[in-house]
Amino acid sequence: MNKPSTHHSALIAAALCCLSMSATHAASTSQADHRAAKARISATYKVDKAACSTQAGNAKDICIEEAQAKEKVALAEQQYAYSSKASDRNKLWVAQAEAAYDVAREKCDDQAGNAKDVCVKEAQAVRDKALADAKMGKDIRASRKDAAQDKRDADHAVAVEKCDALSGDAKSSCVNAAKVRFGQE
Repeated sequence: MNKPSTHHSALIAAALCCLSMSATHAASTSQADHRAAKARISATYKVDKAACSTQAGNAKDICIEEAQAKEKVALAEQQYAYSSKASDRNKLWVAQAEAAYDVAREKCDDQAGNAKDVCVKEAQAVRDKALADAKMGKDIRASRKDAAQDKRDADHAVAVEKCDALSGDAKSSCVNAAKVRFGQE
């Protein structure tokens, strides 16, 4: 049998050491560092929001929504980095999903009519899928079936909304095809 070289063993030991240090780093963040990070996040949010004042209309609304989303996600990331708890990881995933949805929904305001409705439904579908993934990560065995159904429901809602642009038999065929495709019969 070939024995691993000393160099090879040292590399493996160094890699394992780095992995264990990175895994414990999150839990070893001091409370003072945690508070300082939260203060930095808050200050960054204020700067980002102030930068939005140069814009007008929906562009300003989108800018503000992006600043708020960035702050929510950063705070959730910091909390998870501080605690390393699975529940905080799940809260991070939810914050990411909700933040992305809030920004996407605000961007839909630039559209009108059915295009806006489709845009909103697509944003909701993306959010619902991300929330389903977060739910699945929380308790895989209990949530897998629910998450898959939530995803199908979200995709179905988008498909039906797209059918609203049609009329008569074409709309009926479109809705029926969406029902069959996503198991909504």
